[in-house]
Amino acid sequence: MTAALGVVVVTGIGRFLGAHVAARLAADERVGRVVGLDPNELTPEVAAMLTDVEHVRADAGSANTVLADLGAEVVVHLALVTAAEPQHGGRAAMKEQNVIGTMQLLAACQQAPRLRKLVMRSSTAAYGASFRDPAVFTEDTEPRQVPRGGFARDILDVEGYLRGFRRRRPDVSATVLRFAPFIGSTAATTLTRYFAQPIVPTVLGRDPRLQFVHIDDALEVLHRSVVEDHPGTYNVAGAGVLALSQAIRRAGRVALPVFEPGLSAAATLAGGLRVGRYGLDQLDLFVHGRVVDTTKLINEYGYEPRTTAVAFDDFIRGNADRALMTAERLATAEQIILDGIRRVRAAAQEQP
Repeated sequence: MTAALGVVVVTGIGRFLGAHVAARLAADERVGRVVGLDPNELTPEVAAMLTDVEHVRADAGSANTVLADLGAEVVVHLALVTAAEPQHGGRAAMKEQNVIGTMQLLAACQQAPRLRKLVMRSSTAAYGASFRDPAVFTEDTEPRQVPRGGFARDILDVEGYLRGFRRRRPDVSATVLRFAPFIGSTAATTLTRYFAQPIVPTVLGRDPRLQFVHIDDALEVLHRSVVEDHPGTYNVAGAGVLALSQAIRRAGRVALPVFEPGLSAAATLAGGLRVGRYGLDQLDLFVHGRVVDTTKLINEYGYEPRTTAVAFDDFIRGNADRALMTAERLATAEQIILDGIRRVRAAAQEQP
């Protein structure tokens, strides 16, 4: 275990993960001062959680002067966007924050003389999802092909920049945490919204193996990464898997199999039901699945996250009051998906 920490800087405290990590660190007696970086004004709910956290309204592009002025000893980088948000600039803004923002932050970390530890959020999306995948990924497995999804490609770029940082600052302990998709009663992500839908579009003939990590276990691993020394790259996921069909049945939802082009079109359905959209990262996951090995994490941290099934059951309990699909809504949803498939086919026929 490390000695008492001085200044810990957490990026992205305006979002769930960053806010909860910062609050936990501020309550830890081993941490002297917690400063949160976020360019936006905090919501009242988040601000109430972070009464012991100093909020600096800055993004990664301003981190160079901020880290130097604060004398940061630890940086926890959580300001990653997992899905493009049209109301916030779409894919271009997502890449700007994830890739360019991380590059700027690492440049600032390189110039921070007191920095001795960097903890970075990553994702198992770094392995991609394709028919060429092995049954289980370890931390040393390379993706078999370049992922189609924007978030997965961003993660590959981010980890590439971090490898360069490690070469330039070998004195800084760097921890990379590749999280499986978050789940749990308090998690709110594209994936949880997918499973919370009364009907769940799936790919006809596909039943991928899925793996999740409970959000509370993710918070615990992040916390330990700061107050303890665990340099290296780690998969963070719950043991075991759930087939997509099993997960849908456990959640009490109705599966609606469609042809793969129709699943892309079914994003229209998600918008119509006001549960958000999902992109190529999620679509490829629903086709191919992804499972990772967590032996390295368990051996190094002495901590084992709850299983994928247990984590998913907690999500179910948190969404037990969601209304199931009525016959009328099912008919409407089917029509939306069929219309989407027709548009995809028509567009394909128009191409030379």
